[in-house]
Amino acid sequence: MVEASQEVYASLHRRFKGDLLRPGESGYQEARVIWNAMVARTPGLIARCSDVSDVQNAVRAASEIGILTAIRCGGHSLAGFSTCDGGMVIDLSRMRQVTVDTEARRARIAGGCLLGSIDTATQKVGLVFPSGVVSHTGASGLILGGGTGWLTRRFGLSCDNVEGFTLVTADSSVVLANAKENPDLFWALRGGGGNFGVVTEFEVKLHPLNSVVLAEGLSPEADIRLLLECWRDFMAEAPLDLKWNIDLRLAPHAEKVPTGLRGRPVASSSLVWTGEPDAGRRYLERALSMCSPDSVSRKTVSFLNLQTMADSDFPHGRRYYTKSGYFTYLDDTTIDRLVETVAAIPSSETQIELAYLGGAAAQIAAHETAFGDRSAPFIMNLLANWSGASADAGNISWIRELFNKLRPAMKPGVYVNFMSGDEQDRVPEAYQERWDRMVAAKTHYDPHNFFRLNQNVPPRKLVT
Repeated sequence: MVEASQEVYASLHRRFKGDLLRPGESGYQEARVIWNAMVARTPGLIARCSDVSDVQNAVRAASEIGILTAIRCGGHSLAGFSTCDGGMVIDLSRMRQVTVDTEARRARIAGGCLLGSIDTATQKVGLVFPSGVVSHTGASGLILGGGTGWLTRRFGLSCDNVEGFTLVTADSSVVLANAKENPDLFWALRGGGGNFGVVTEFEVKLHPLNSVVLAEGLSPEADIRLLLECWRDFMAEAPLDLKWNIDLRLAPHAEKVPTGLRGRPVASSSLVWTGEPDAGRRYLERALSMCSPDSVSRKTVSFLNLQTMADSDFPHGRRYYTKSGYFTYLDDTTIDRLVETVAAIPSSETQIELAYLGGAAAQIAAHETAFGDRSAPFIMNLLANWSGASADAGNISWIRELFNKLRPAMKPGVYVNFMSGDEQDRVPEAYQERWDRMVAAKTHYDPHNFFRLNQNVPPRKLVT
């Protein structure tokens, strides 16, 4: 593999405008590290591209030599797919341009953008792109896997708001994909992950929004069951302007947390209201009435503040492991199991994340995008978050055991952006009846599975 990376370097260095970083060279160590410290790998070469031609040249050289290749936008892949040992990383971090057409409410987003890159540009003109909740997340990976966040109920998934893709495919061609050009690829890219190429530009729809009402509160352990029952039924009739997420966790030892709740099991409610503030008052009051009064806050915040408030909870350099799934309905047995397990959470940073989708995301039919079925509105992510390698086994086994207890009540399906690196067997579950169509697109655009460091859909001749 070392010889292969040297061969790629020799092929590229005279015609590459960006940076070619090798082990031991200045800048390599910093460029090597990704967000999830569970995945510490040493690529033989990092090709930090400056433009589309650099991406083409990198793909062409890697394909000809047959070197294992990872694609990195923000390096935020939970599964660690944005790096590899011994191979090459195509790094898009120099490609973060955002061009906004205010009148048309459209933007062109370069493939290396972080969510914060997009938000900063679009908020200058009072517009938003529906995306995730951590600003240092890479936009490409998020969008290609679907993309959920605070605006999902109001404006749909991130991939629902993409009108066109420009990408470099496995033969190093630049291909456009939209409703008229290569519509099969356009379909597959909206939820199909990184299986089909390196997206160098997204054309996206934007929506007017400057600020939201943010309400937060903590419910003590004795009230978690009642809160979940209320949330389950309340959200089924809630307006699109309301997004209510609940995290089951151990309350942090923070100044804003009431002394009696610190370190104790709690349900942390975060509510975002995107409509007129007065219209949302009664919905927020109903939710907050189930929280400890001295933990409640409600304020109007700018969209930029909203998009960065979770950044410190999920920093680079910690260790992350997840299991995720959907529920059509959160039955009483599932709620019982969730309540029982909160006290046993092994890390103070670990969370059981519960969100209700529905709304605009549910108005897209399952066959319209590779993301597929949106009929199960409850999405759960068991997210372990800890600091030391010595605690790996305990945290991972806790997540796996809890997932296995809860899985019988889940609807088949999984959100690919919440999958860990040991879940390749669940990829067909993510696409279900769309699997054959995904395989057909993969076979056409990447017949040799060059792009395989992802939630992989093998081309037809490689399917076993």
